[in-house]
Amino acid sequence: MIKEAIMKTIRLGIFWKIFIAIVFALVIGACTDSSSSKSTYSITATNLTNNQPLSPQGFVLHRAGYLAWQTGEQASDSIERLAEDGNPSSFLDQAAADTDVLATAENGSVIIPGGSSSVEIKSKRDSDLRLSVATMLVNTNDAYTGMTDALIGDLAVNETRIFNEPAYDAGTEANSENAATVPGPAGGGEGYNPVQDDSGFIAVHAGVVSADDGLTGSALNESHRWDNPVARITVTRIK
Repeated sequence: MIKEAIMKTIRLGIFWKIFIAIVFALVIGACTDSSSSKSTYSITATNLTNNQPLSPQGFVLHRAGYLAWQTGEQASDSIERLAEDGNPSSFLDQAAADTDVLATAENGSVIIPGGSSSVEIKSKRDSDLRLSVATMLVNTNDAYTGMTDALIGDLAVNETRIFNEPAYDAGTEANSENAATVPGPAGGGEGYNPVQDDSGFIAVHAGVVSADDGLTGSALNESHRWDNPVARITVTRIK
């Protein structure tokens, strides 16, 4: 009887140890909210041009399976729209529908030459997290800048990474530079036009010619030219 009582006591002791361990684990799990598994990034876009305001920017945090654009390939409808009218909504909507996209954000601020603007974005913690960004050079027909598939998931808290980016030509609208087709303050013309009359593929932009260099009908002048890079993207992991 004594031996059985001792064994029963031991079994009860083991049971309660296991029970307490399980309860402790559940309590810890309940107290850990979903934000603990997320990282927060501060992303700043800086305009490096002399006289090319940058349109509102679209930001996409994603896995490697998503690709916003690729040089040498045809621009998607969403990139065409952004590159011609500066509105990132279609770009972000198309991104959000992709299963490899984890978070999107829009900064509605126009960035003047020499200016900067920032957003904060939270995303599921992932060592393979990538960043894509797009914004239009508005005193052009279809020039835009940004970056695609830039690795940021390996950043430690308070670590910063800087990307200097060139201008791209969406290849969807001829670079006439005339006032009717330049939507920025230099022209005040139309934005997106579904008619495509240019190369048909994305390339690093050759730059504007301007009226000062003899392009008849150009609404642009020497001040609207640029040297690459045209934008600086600064990414800091803050959590």
